[in-house]
Amino acid sequence: MNTSPADRLSLTFAALADPTRRVILTRLTKGDATVSELAEPLPISVQAVSKHLRVLERAGLITRTRSAQLRPSQLRAAPLKDAADWLGSYQ
Repeated sequence: MNTSPADRLSLTFAALADPTRRVILTRLTKGDATVSELAEPLPISVQAVSKHLRVLERAGLITRTRSAQLRPSQLRAAPLKDAADWLGSYQ
């Protein structure tokens, strides 16, 4: 996806606006996890978690790999750093 830095920031902040997605990102700081592992502590379905993962993936905040039948998700910190840098310019 070829987007401008402003568009990437918009995608990042839109993804972070949802508390469930923030919980998912926090969990991924501890290591890779499958959809089922991410859904386990949440009061929502695996399908709902999958939808949240698609938003996070579109924003570039996670990557999803395929390992046999599993698709573990991995945190990508670069967009979070970009958002923090942008916010830091207002301190």
